[in-house]
This record gives sequence, C-alpha cells and structure tokens, in this order.
Amino acid sequence: MYLALCRFAIFSITRPITSSFEMAASCSTRLFWRQQPRFINHRLFHTTRRRDVVKPFLLADIGEGTRECQIIQWFVQPGARVEQFDKLCEVQSDKTASDITSPFDGVIKKLYYEADDMALVGKPLLDIDIQSDISPEDEALIESSGSEKSEVPQKEAPQHQTTQQEPQSAEREEVQGPLGKIRHHDKGLATPAVRHLIKELNVKVEDIDGSGKDGRVLKEDVHRHVSQGSQKPVQQEIAKDQKKPLTPVQTAMFKTMTRSLTIPHFLYSSTVDTGSLNRFRVKINSTREAGNKLTPLPFILKAISMAMGRHPLLNAWLDTSDPKKPELSYKASHDFGIAVDTPSGLLVPVVRNVESQSVASIAEQIKVVSSKAREGKLGPKDLQGPTFSVSNIGSIGGGVVAPIIVEPQVAIVGVGRAKVVPGFDEQGNVVKKEEMVLSWSADHRVVDGAECARCAERVNWYLQNMEAWVLEMK
Repeated sequence: MYLALCRFAIFSITRPITSSFEMAASCSTRLFWRQQPRFINHRLFHTTRRRDVVKPFLLADIGEGTRECQIIQWFVQPGARVEQFDKLCEVQSDKTASDITSPFDGVIKKLYYEADDMALVGKPLLDIDIQSDISPEDEALIESSGSEKSEVPQKEAPQHQTTQQEPQSAEREEVQGPLGKIRHHDKGLATPAVRHLIKELNVKVEDIDGSGKDGRVLKEDVHRHVSQGSQKPVQQEIAKDQKKPLTPVQTAMFKTMTRSLTIPHFLYSSTVDTGSLNRFRVKINSTREAGNKLTPLPFILKAISMAMGRHPLLNAWLDTSDPKKPELSYKASHDFGIAVDTPSGLLVPVVRNVESQSVASIAEQIKVVSSKAREGKLGPKDLQGPTFSVSNIGSIGGGVVAPIIVEPQVAIVGVGRAKVVPGFDEQGNVVKKEEMVLSWSADHRVVDGAECARCAERVNWYLQNMEAWVLEMK
C-alpha cells in the first residue's frame, strides 16, 4: 500500500492531473482530425496558367534579297527539346552557308523540309511547342497560321499530375540525346566540304562514326570508314541517268552568266616572263615561315592595281539601267574579286583596297577569304561590290583562257599556269625561261582594244621588272 501511494505521488508531480472534461475534449478533437480526409487548399498557391502552344518559326532573309535557301542538314528532329540559341539546321544560299538557331525554348513538333530541299524565305521552317505564356503578337501569329492551341485542365488532382508526368519524362530520356536532340541523328553532323567528299566516295554520313566536336564527322573519319569497308565485296550496280535541280550556287552562276551573254567580249592574251618575279619571291620567302610563303597571285593583283592607276577605265562599272543613257562609274577603290574553287561551286570573294595595301597584306587577305570560301563561311559583305575580277585558273592548269565578264564590271583577267619553256637570251643562246599567260576580256561597248592592250602590257612590265616597283608603289 505504501509503495502504491509513492508511485501515485511521483506520477502527480511529473504530469498534472487532467480533468475528465479536458480529456474527453482532447480525445474527441484527435478523433475528428483523424477522420477528416487530407487535402491541400489550392487557393493558398498562385500559379500562372500554362499553355502548350505550337509556334511556327519563319525562315528569315540571311542575305541581301535572298528568296530561297537549301537545307544542308538538320541538327534536330521532331520530339527534340531545344533551348534558345540552339542550332536547328544549316542552310546554303546562292553564296553563303549559315546556321539557323532557335529563338525559343520548346519542343520541335514538325519540320517542313527535308535535307537538300529548297526552303522559301518568309515561310514556316518548323513548328516549336514553346510551352509558355503567349504575348499578343504571338497570339495573332498563331491564329493566322491556324495552329491549334491546348490548355491544361484547371482542376486536376496533384497525384494524377505526378503519375502522368513521370512516364512522359521517362519516354523522353529514351529518345533524346544531349540538349534534347535525337540520338541517332547526332551522328550526321558534317561540314559542306566533308559532305561533298562523302558524296564523291558514295557512302552514307549516318554510317560514319564522327570524332569531332558533338560527334561531327571529319575528313579523317570518312577516309577511315572507307578504308575499313574496302575489304568488303561491293556489288556493282548498273549506272542510271539522274536528274537533279541546280544548287543555289549553280543557280546564281546560271543567272549571272546568262546576263553576261549580252556583253560583247574583246579578248587579249599575252605571255609574261616570270623569271624576275620568281627570283624575287624565292629571296623573300627564304625569310618567311612555312605557311606564309608568297605565291605569284598577290604580286599579280598589285601589278594590275598599279597599271589601273594609268588606265582607270578597266576599274569602272557600266550602268545600263537606262539603255538610252548608259553611264560609267570610275571606282576609286580597287576591290578585286578572286575566283575560288570550293566543294559548293565557284565563289568570288573580294580582296579590298588593293591600291593601298602591301603585297604581304594582299596575300593575307587572299588566304583569309579563300579559307572562308572553302569552309562555307563567307558572309554577304565578303562577296559584295568587286570592281574587277581575277580568275586564277592556272592553279588547276591551262594556258590561254577566255574569261567571262560579270556585270557591271567592264573587264576580267584569267591567269594561266606558269611553266618552264626554252627561250633565247640577248646573245641568241638557248636558255630556260619561266612563263605564264594572262588572258584579258573587256566589254567592247566601252573599252577599245588599244586601251585593254596598253593596260595588259603595263602589267607585264611590272611583273618582269620587280625593281621598278620601288619607284611606282605608293
């Protein structure tokens, strides 16, 4: 009994005695809350209503007056998730290649063109589900294009949202690669030059494992793939005729050369003794590093520019917009277009201000624009406004050529291949000579033969007497 009273006293000290009323209220309250269903008052949270919107992305003008571009390759496919400024595709206009980037975050829904198709400027290139709030401008664009809009239902249980979103994310992980791009399409990245090589070797870019950045296929990858597959027996197929549309570069050349048929060409060719030039080049190149050796071309451009100081007519433009009153525009700057053979076709980038540049500076400009042309990186400014053109066909072969004038220019020169020939010195002895042929074409409507011949012979004199440059150059 005494032990029981002690235990009761200790319990009373540590825990106050609760009345029967309080105990009943506490139990009923706990029972009430246990019986109530758990729910979240959504009004305590504020969210902006999300709308899934398919937005058409229009192809913009990538150059002056460009109306259509060729799709070189796609970097994305339907279902791929992209972020703003991610590359969508590579396009080729009549003169330049450019990458088109995404202006939105979203999911690619539809591509309107396949690779090698011609895409029209101002028309939809692809559809992107931007999955965000819509501005009034975007709303008008979506309504005008007839795109369908969908909204997430207002009342939706959170548990249902979780169960619906998880399978979607899992499915995307299976089909998407880095940055949301489809994995099996990551292997098809290649520059136009590499694609030209792939086409020549008759292989598929999808079959080649790229070792470049982001899986880009390099020339070394192509050659390695061909060498590995050379041991496999190839079944010979019967060749068939094929019809293909002109590429953008070929289309531009077709139009330009068709207009050139209206120009009456005067042709003049002369042989240049390049012995003095080559001896001077050897001496200069002995002090220059490998990769920076001077070729004859920058010397030829500078000699033409100095000759045009005496014969400015050949650096003029002919304006025939009013056939009754044609005008000549004498150009102060000597901006020479140089023909460059590229995988995409013939391109003519411009070397600027030859009259005020040194030979070394001209050589550097030639190196830069030629490299950009072969890599498909020329911009519109690199091709605009040549006052005279130089076709260095001699880098491939040939002697006398008949170059075609490109309007509004009034003259052009073709450079043949330099070669060693037997000749005679002043005493009549047979000696070894180095020669090349310069072939001139001039618009005979405004340039007479005598003027063209005088300018051509002045160029020859500069190239055959390098010491005279000290007196003539500014």
